[in-house]
Amino acid sequence: MTNLIIILENPLYDCLLKIGISFFCGGILGIERRSRQQFIGLRTLILICTSSCLLMQLSSYIATLSQGRGDPARIAAQVVSGIGFIGAGGILHQGLNIKGLTSAAIIWTAAALGLAIGAGFIVPALITFVVAVVVLIVIEKIEEKVFPADTIKKLTLVFYNCKIDYEKLEKAIADEGMSIQNFDISENLKNQELELNYFVKSASNVDIEKLITNISSLGDLEKYSFKIK
Repeated sequence: MTNLIIILENPLYDCLLKIGISFFCGGILGIERRSRQQFIGLRTLILICTSSCLLMQLSSYIATLSQGRGDPARIAAQVVSGIGFIGAGGILHQGLNIKGLTSAAIIWTAAALGLAIGAGFIVPALITFVVAVVVLIVIEKIEEKVFPADTIKKLTLVFYNCKIDYEKLEKAIADEGMSIQNFDISENLKNQELELNYFVKSASNVDIEKLITNISSLGDLEKYSFKIK
């Protein structure tokens, strides 16, 4: 035990240990993101976590060299400010939907873990790491079950040669748990086709077959599509 303490008191071994722990934490977070086919993945989070760890150690080292006259929090503050740009890059707009907020938050987590490990705040960092993994894996499943995610989707309906009761149509859409955000209408007079485009907010488990069956009773439905906008 004494030999282990002596080894850890060596600056080189202390640095290697901290970089190793930050590599492990960033790697696990990266594997979790890649397993969900997110753009932010393994290499990105390992680099963020280990680089933040190194910068924190550099900040402390500079303060030591300046005999206490330096500010060891200065570089850490710059990391916290700068990491927002990378986080913003992980947020994607998919039509009217926004994706990547969780990945952006994980980038912040990886940077925070790296800074904490680099400062020698290892136990709290590991506790935070465990909490983050639990949130990503366990809490997500609970959230999906209790609060299914809503996305904006485009419901396109094409009717042939008929007048549509819009109130009944919109009621049929609402009865399936969809909330109409916007819609537009176009009519092809030559082919006698009426095209309706509804932008609706709905959960991923909507019963589209039941919806189309109900809508078909309102008119001569030629075709339809239902996709993320």
